[in-house]
Amino acid sequence: MSDFRQRALDYHAKPTPGKIRVELSKPADSVDDLALAYSPGVAEPVREIAEDADNAYKYTGKGNLVAVISNGTAILGLGNLGPLASKPVMEGKALLFKRFAGLDAIDIEVKHRTTEEFINTVANIADTFGGINLEDIKAPECFEIEQELIKRCKIPVFHDDQHGTAIVTAAGMLNALEIQGKNIENAKIVCMGAGAAAVACMELLIKCGAQRERIYMLDRKGVIHTRREDLTEHKKLFANNTDKRTLEDVMEGADIFVGVSGPDVLPPETLALMAENPIVFACSNPDPEIKPELAHEVRKDLIMATGRSDYPNQVNNVLCFPFIFRGALDVRATAINDEMKVAAVEALRAITKEPVPEEVLAASKSDSLTFGKEYIIPKPMDPRLCERIATAVSKAAIESGVARVPESPEE
Repeated sequence: MSDFRQRALDYHAKPTPGKIRVELSKPADSVDDLALAYSPGVAEPVREIAEDADNAYKYTGKGNLVAVISNGTAILGLGNLGPLASKPVMEGKALLFKRFAGLDAIDIEVKHRTTEEFINTVANIADTFGGINLEDIKAPECFEIEQELIKRCKIPVFHDDQHGTAIVTAAGMLNALEIQGKNIENAKIVCMGAGAAAVACMELLIKCGAQRERIYMLDRKGVIHTRREDLTEHKKLFANNTDKRTLEDVMEGADIFVGVSGPDVLPPETLALMAENPIVFACSNPDPEIKPELAHEVRKDLIMATGRSDYPNQVNNVLCFPFIFRGALDVRATAINDEMKVAAVEALRAITKEPVPEEVLAASKSDSLTFGKEYIIPKPMDPRLCERIATAVSKAAIESGVARVPESPEE
């Protein structure tokens, strides 16, 4: 057993199993405390909530509580291992919500036979929470699940594997394009992978200015094109009217490569086909589509990002999802819409261009960090992330009409 594997198991097992626990927020030391906390005092907020459901935000923890929900069908890079096996990941997500945004979160693993059963289960418990973070649910079911829950729930529902990845990718990509002297409207984009993260990344890049007809998406069968008859509804959105069929075909003159697929699928000779000053986001984790050392050997003019913390430019969902929920819950948003996602992208971009605090340099073990090829997105430990992104998201929620509290937190 490797040292790291044993350390990971010990971390989760000792001294108390798991990574999260419930703590009291009110005193419970006297008979009077207990009378207020439970019977008979609890009857008073019960009556208030029965009269007006919004009073749940005033008298309970609903407004600061996120449910992290999975069925375990797409656990990290491990695949479909079932709901219970996903619990360590969901507890980890809850830990991140608390650590980075002060949000209480509880994990819920759902066993079900049909997609409809999963949707019904989540919809029926949704009112308990201020928001729902869906996690590790395989495509294409994840699209239907999220869309149906957004329709049925009055609180934000957010599939982080899709939208968290997309937001961080878009922020880093727009900054990389700026550094490389290119604009997104004219960029030729190759996307290796056609799952939930790939579709969400490309859709958000389109909202940021990319042209759909200049995106070439590939799945296991090659380029997704209009003459294929085996496409899901979401793949059809990216069916390109082209005679190109292989990765090599579409990489000729490409400005951007986004990999959300698997390890070592981008050969160095194919990388060499890209246009001048290319951008490569090789986000397969833990092993990227091409190793950064190899990529930089082939292209000295490259900007590269991966999903790993031991290389520059880590595409890490923790850069956005806690703060998006923080901003959404602060104004009791009913949804997390495109305007809120784009606001998060722009806030992330802006932070990267500002001087980096000494505490961030220390935490990242860096002597210096300045906006450039090896620093296109902030580090996860940056204390500015919560306030800046949450505030931007809250304002976007208010301006787009999905906030139920009509004023931003700073007001």
